[in-house]
Amino acid sequence: MTEYSKIARGTFTSTGAAKAIYLPFQPNIIRMTNYTAAATPAQNGCPFANWDVGMGQGGGVMQIFNATPVLTTDNITTNGFSTFRAGLDFNFGAQIQISGITKASPAVVTTASAHGYSTGDVVLFQGLAQSSTTGMQQIAGIPFTITVTGSTTFTIPWNTNQSNYTALSGSPTGAYVKKVLYPFLYAPQGSVVSAVTTGTTTTIDTAMAHNLVVGQEVAFRIPSSWGMTQLNSLPNTTIPGSPIYGYVTAVTDYNTVIVNIDSSSYTAFNSNQTFASVAAGLSFPMIVPVGDVNSGGVAYSGGNLYPSPYTIPAAAQVPSINGPGILGCFFNNTRQGFVIGAGTAVTLTSAVLVGANSDVIFWEAMLTDM
Repeated sequence: MTEYSKIARGTFTSTGAAKAIYLPFQPNIIRMTNYTAAATPAQNGCPFANWDVGMGQGGGVMQIFNATPVLTTDNITTNGFSTFRAGLDFNFGAQIQISGITKASPAVVTTASAHGYSTGDVVLFQGLAQSSTTGMQQIAGIPFTITVTGSTTFTIPWNTNQSNYTALSGSPTGAYVKKVLYPFLYAPQGSVVSAVTTGTTTTIDTAMAHNLVVGQEVAFRIPSSWGMTQLNSLPNTTIPGSPIYGYVTAVTDYNTVIVNIDSSSYTAFNSNQTFASVAAGLSFPMIVPVGDVNSGGVAYSGGNLYPSPYTIPAAAQVPSINGPGILGCFFNNTRQGFVIGAGTAVTLTSAVLVGANSDVIFWEAMLTDM
């Protein structure tokens, strides 16, 4: 019987890294066709693969070209197909050792091994000490949207080329980075402010993709050590107890917005925090969506339905699994679906499930009712 079964299909271009597919269900059967590998048979190419929930998380069966090339079969037991359902809190990938972080704007991070990240991923750092009194522990715990520049390098939108930061080198003990697997469970979210440009309007840069839209009502939470506390929504000296909010007038990119606040006379923003301030309990400056005009959906352009809400983790839009959304609403962005991993076959260990960079992948996913 298939009366209540769910079926989905789609395509994407592989980057060679694991690919998450978001669905309104968790499948129990997955089929994959690598159109590129099938079109040009070559050793270690995997044109077809499939998975059944009975194979376990990370498993799968692959059809692979051997050296001849002739199609043969093999299994995959780790980093194959897997399903996921994001909870109400962050889930993380594996810790990866950091070998160094430069003093630069943006800062360049180098990992001790291939990180497997993609541009737009969100990461967290820990243990950023070069010595007991120097390093970059000031940015540990801040979610950063990254730009990948190499297999072991990426940049973060933060200026570490300042006097209170010490470059990291030599793979310091305890210095790790880990990926936030599903960073936008509720959008838009509060974001850490990385820089502020003053003027008759105020330009805000954020460490993580902000997911804000034009017309967004926002508040600020700026601790005194970061300067520019005049942005804070309280106190309101004119109407005590009534918060002062700003509005987004332009979205420059995924981590930059302009708000209608005249900050010409405000104290300068200060991201040059001291290493010692972390032990004293360093709090981060935040821009926070508030009020009745929020993110979600896009402007109505005719027809019967509003488009589904989306997030913008970097340059491209990522649709949510929500139904139609009216412009001006928060939305729950809890994730579920499956991952096509970058694991290799058990015997033919050079055969990668998700294929090589630029391979065109077609997939089908099903949740059967029987």
